[in-house]
Amino acid sequence: MPQKIAVGSDHAGLPAKEAAKKYLSELGYEVEDKGTATAESVDYPDYAQAVGNAINNGEADLGMLFCGSGIGISMAANKVSGIRAALVWNEETARLAREHNNANIMCMGARTTPETEWNTILNGFLTGKYLGGRHQQRIDKMAIMDKE
Repeated sequence: MPQKIAVGSDHAGLPAKEAAKKYLSELGYEVEDKGTATAESVDYPDYAQAVGNAINNGEADLGMLFCGSGIGISMAANKVSGIRAALVWNEETARLAREHNNANIMCMGARTTPETEWNTILNGFLTGKYLGGRHQQRIDKMAIMDKE
């Protein structure tokens, strides 16, 4: 079970990131906040890279990223070699991201996802366990693409 979670957001995702930090801490996870800390406009790629690097450097087991829609920050996170970031929008997609895709970062839209669903989605990601098997050949192909 992952113990350390790196979180990050741009200004639009800040409310969801702050809520996630609180919830994850309550569940007993160690949380590493990679920013941002204010509602001042910032660029989401900076925070996607910081969380991706934290995973690649062994500072965190998993990551969670938040922006307005989740789209931009997921695109940016997937530019970091070795990262498999999944844009999730409900508990099922969050769980499947882990089970089928071995996602190491979940991305969520703070403006497009109802606040009442945030913790449920986080739980889906945290409780999903990679199934391996037929899914591994796809993960292996993505790893090769990282090197091209």
